[in-house]
Amino acid sequence: MSELIDNKQRRETLKQIILDIHQNKSPRELKERFRELLSDVGATEIAVLEQELIQEGLPAEEIKSLCDVHVSVFQDSLDKQPKSQELGGHPVHTFRKENKAITQLVQAIRPILEQILHKNNELNLEAKLEDWHSLHKQLLEIEKHYSRKENILFAYLEKHGVSGPPKVMWAIQDDIRAQLKQISQGLSNNKVETDDLTKLIQTTALPALQAIEDLIYKEENIMFPMSMETLTDGEWAAVAEQSGEIGYTLVEPEHGWIPSAPPKPSVDPGAFQTNPVGGKNGLQALLPFETGALTLEQISLIFNHLPIDITFVDEKDLVRYFSYGKERIFQRSKAIIGRNVKDCHPPDSVHIVTKIVDDFKRGIRDSAEFWIHMNEQYVYIQYFAVRDDDGTYRGTIEVTQDVQKIQTLQGEKRIYSEE
Repeated sequence: MSELIDNKQRRETLKQIILDIHQNKSPRELKERFRELLSDVGATEIAVLEQELIQEGLPAEEIKSLCDVHVSVFQDSLDKQPKSQELGGHPVHTFRKENKAITQLVQAIRPILEQILHKNNELNLEAKLEDWHSLHKQLLEIEKHYSRKENILFAYLEKHGVSGPPKVMWAIQDDIRAQLKQISQGLSNNKVETDDLTKLIQTTALPALQAIEDLIYKEENIMFPMSMETLTDGEWAAVAEQSGEIGYTLVEPEHGWIPSAPPKPSVDPGAFQTNPVGGKNGLQALLPFETGALTLEQISLIFNHLPIDITFVDEKDLVRYFSYGKERIFQRSKAIIGRNVKDCHPPDSVHIVTKIVDDFKRGIRDSAEFWIHMNEQYVYIQYFAVRDDDGTYRGTIEVTQDVQKIQTLQGEKRIYSEE
């Protein structure tokens, strides 16, 4: 019991240290004052502290703003913790391999920026800008590194109740993305003025490089060790399995790691039948898909709320389904279900439908498209061949939508409004 009390007191003291940082207390003074306590703080413990503080009301944005100060207080302990040695092919091994490549790239860019800032008569500015532009394009590959964390790793951490630290790290990555975008825009200007170039380097480029390196330290010493202690081998297998869809930054995964468990799905398929959900039509079982689970009612609602019309014709040319939205472009009646698609079109256009389906079946094409003016609408019609994993033709999808408004869009809209 005394051990539990000691652990609770330790946790509360560490949380108070973080709160003191947010009250502008000196990190150096705190490190000196709590030297013994801070000597053995681990990565998972730091993540838990931040998670609890967020749950207790400390804004994640505030933690993000002082994240570097947090790390500086715990750095001595973090530097002493042993580094795990994952085999090639393990997601953490791949993340770390990427970090080495990213670090090398940052170290190659930084001296170029310094040379541009301290320009002399012998400097070939145009050549240096070309070098920077080339390396910056490579650095933009960091998006894949960040995206795999956000869309795969963080998702599995959240299943273990770890949501605060991932949110903080995601916000930092978004800041870096914004800086990299600003650099791209600056480098795309062929007539950039010297003063603008200096400002771009000092206020955006150098801070971005520092932010990238700081984030790598947080990954290597907090996020990855904490993740290794949290995720199961089956979950790591799932992370590895899904990572290839997003891709990798500057490197490719190695081989050697063999997970001791099969990839663990995000949702247990066994729960689909044992945990039915309620709806308008009473309890309905969830139907498992490769990317989730839905009830029949949910599937119907989704299709009927899409701003497009969908019709599906099977491999025998029979109409099997059409969506039933409120505003339809072409009229469909339930009587056509089971009807041959050739009998659903007028004689003067049926040959086009027949040709499309025949080409799909023969594998000559996978899509076809048309666009027509009809009344006050500009109708875009697309046909897609549906094939199974073996490439066997299983039917055709017709997708129809009014693109009149889409054609008038200009610029960007990033703010939600009541319009």
